[in-house]
Amino acid sequence: MNAIEVTDLWKVYEIKQHRKGLMGGLHDLIRPHIIEKPAVRGINFSIQQGETVGYIGPNGSGKSTTIKMLTGILTPTRGQVIVRGVEPNRQRQANAAHIGAVFGQRTQLWWDLAIRESFDLFRHIYRIPAQRFKDNVDRMYNLLQLHSFDSTPVRQLSLGQRMRAEIACAFFHDPAIVYLDEPTIGLDVIAKEQIRAFLRDINRELNTTIILTTHDMEDIEQVCNRLIMIDDGHIIFDGGMQQFMDTYGTERMLSIELESQVSDFYVEGAKVVANEGKQVRIMFNKADISASRLIGQLTERYSVKDCQLQEPKIEHLIRGVYESRGVTA
Repeated sequence: MNAIEVTDLWKVYEIKQHRKGLMGGLHDLIRPHIIEKPAVRGINFSIQQGETVGYIGPNGSGKSTTIKMLTGILTPTRGQVIVRGVEPNRQRQANAAHIGAVFGQRTQLWWDLAIRESFDLFRHIYRIPAQRFKDNVDRMYNLLQLHSFDSTPVRQLSLGQRMRAEIACAFFHDPAIVYLDEPTIGLDVIAKEQIRAFLRDINRELNTTIILTTHDMEDIEQVCNRLIMIDDGHIIFDGGMQQFMDTYGTERMLSIELESQVSDFYVEGAKVVANEGKQVRIMFNKADISASRLIGQLTERYSVKDCQLQEPKIEHLIRGVYESRGVTA
């Protein structure tokens, strides 16, 4: 079953443009000059229950606007969003019962309460049965390692501790879909990995659909099995992570250590990008020549001590896609 269905979705903001001078001000009062600015332009996609989807784009691309329409915060200008059989903007309460959300630095915890007291308030807001709540609390405490600070007021928590507590809140009522906006922003390496491991575990155990928006591409790489890229309100890629790598990650780097220096190093089907003493780096396209064939040519021509194949990083590939479209930030 599809958890989310998006059909010809548009969001157009109306912006008042003020005229100059006294007469311009009078004109604005009588007949305001309205400019339409599309943020999302006729996008279509569906997401199945249990998918983990990275939804990414540069600032101003329409990414956050889409998420706000999926959660019911914004009403589409036209088109349709269906989330588990309901329209989020028309049936907000029914939609809220089936979703969880974490939006970056915006807290859903009570600042002066210990997190366990915030969790108990959250139970009453969502009317979670006592046994179900207890089971979920035990699961969250174990997976997110909350025991050591559950009696600490929220205002005294570190950023990593607070984000783990925020994520626990998003999952207490067993939501079918969870939206996470920058869930690891500002966290250290250990805290990031704890959250990523939790998301993988909860998706595997409960088949929870996770929609992840982030600028940390390692979050996408470690958590998501599908990637949707948006730019200027249009979807420019929608597919599996391996499909993305196969489409855009065709270039490979091979680092070679030679027994002795070779000043005029050359191998057919590859480009030398660095030749420093006995260390040589070459770039090749896997669509033109395989790594095994290239290494075979090298060992026939040169005395090779060692070589290492470097796969492209997804962060570099995504940056390259947007830069090719003229996006610089």
